[in-house]
Amino acid sequence: MRDRSLRRPKGVATRRPHGPRPLQRLSLIALSTPNDISIVPALASHPAAGLNGRITVPGDKSISHRALILGASAVGETRIHGLLEAEDVLATANALRALGATIVHDDDGTWRVQGAGVGGLAEPAQVLDLGNSGTGVRLLMGLAATHPFSTFFTGDRSLCRRPMRRVAEPLERMGASLVARSGCRLPLCVIGTPDPLPIEYTLPVASAQVKSAILLAALNTPGEITVIEPVATRDHTERMLAAFGAGVSVEPRADGGRAIRLTGQPELAATDIAVPGDISSAAFPLVAALITTGSRLVIEGVGVNPLRTGLLDALTAMGANLVIADRRHAGGEPVADLIAEAGPLTATAVTAAAVPSMIDEIPILAVAAACANGATRIDGLGELRVKESDRLSAVARGLAACGVVVEEGEDWLVVHGTGGPPAGGAVVPTDLDHRIAMAFLVLGTAGRAAVGIDDDAAIATSFPGFAALMGSIGADLRRS
Repeated sequence: MRDRSLRRPKGVATRRPHGPRPLQRLSLIALSTPNDISIVPALASHPAAGLNGRITVPGDKSISHRALILGASAVGETRIHGLLEAEDVLATANALRALGATIVHDDDGTWRVQGAGVGGLAEPAQVLDLGNSGTGVRLLMGLAATHPFSTFFTGDRSLCRRPMRRVAEPLERMGASLVARSGCRLPLCVIGTPDPLPIEYTLPVASAQVKSAILLAALNTPGEITVIEPVATRDHTERMLAAFGAGVSVEPRADGGRAIRLTGQPELAATDIAVPGDISSAAFPLVAALITTGSRLVIEGVGVNPLRTGLLDALTAMGANLVIADRRHAGGEPVADLIAEAGPLTATAVTAAAVPSMIDEIPILAVAAACANGATRIDGLGELRVKESDRLSAVARGLAACGVVVEEGEDWLVVHGTGGPPAGGAVVPTDLDHRIAMAFLVLGTAGRAAVGIDDDAAIATSFPGFAALMGSIGADLRRS
């Protein structure tokens, strides 16, 4: 919750740090909330002497969702290697099974998807529960919109708070109907159209999820569909559609955006997909190594799609000891090893145009900024208000509790770096947001006192085994 007493005029809020509460001195660590309710930590991260080793991170979440969905829409058997076996992706797999696809997990870790072909899915007998997965529900809404049946969607408490209007609007223009709660929130029903219409649609905000929902709806639509995005967003859907044999083209625009065109009703052919390590997951041990004295870490096989590497660019601008080594390709995606060594960081400025390439990494970038010399400003953060939580507010609140001065606007954040280890010593409420949870556990490894989080269950939605992996390289994470 926001402390309105700290607000400045014109929508500016400055958050100044609370006094640190060293974990070692309290049997129950508590962070005072506006309602004076104490928060007991589920997991606490203590200062580490250094993080060292060679690791891999789980498969890319965005690519994993798309591989399952396009495999289910293809003819034949698609084999997926390195699929992220986390709750979000498993929810998508279960939903596709309910829609008629056959999906099998082999003992060697390979996932096999027997597709139904474009337009060949069947009406599900049950409500599709996507858990915490915003990507899963939005992409599947698009897929279902041009099948002639009704599909009901729901999710957990966090997902049911998130708005779906930006997806619903283009799907309704294509002929689908939606029935939803107020604010176009889950649970909702997509009533697919038997006669979908090709459209040209300009995204009002840069969103890879909305773009992908339209392109998936376009698969079973006759004619050519065009999606125009004002800023280039991650292009995993376009790359994978081409790999499955769809007629898709991408054209740069003079205004810096892109036009993506897809010819509908292709026959997608099953293919093998190799999923690289998720750069959004790699971001957490990577930044932990950069800000924890005595660290040197190698993260192998990370996807470095140029529309996903904004964090690496920002860290480089901050003077990070970061090397991108052994560039190569796997499954149609660029891959590399990331080598990080601890060292001083300097504040930087991140423009709104750069944010789409690092939208999921903003919380951990803010943690890096908290350890830097100077004030880092990040603009264009309005999208963070409608993620798993209000991430902009959650980041500002958590940093302030850990001894960092921050300023929060409606769509921007300024982090006044401490020039070294932040105070720490707080328990941060995560509001069921996996990236908030991991970001503040990373801060605890580099802080002067431990940092706790109230709930770590959501981490499993994207990074199963996070705590164990961090422990394997020297982090000190302890349960309450």
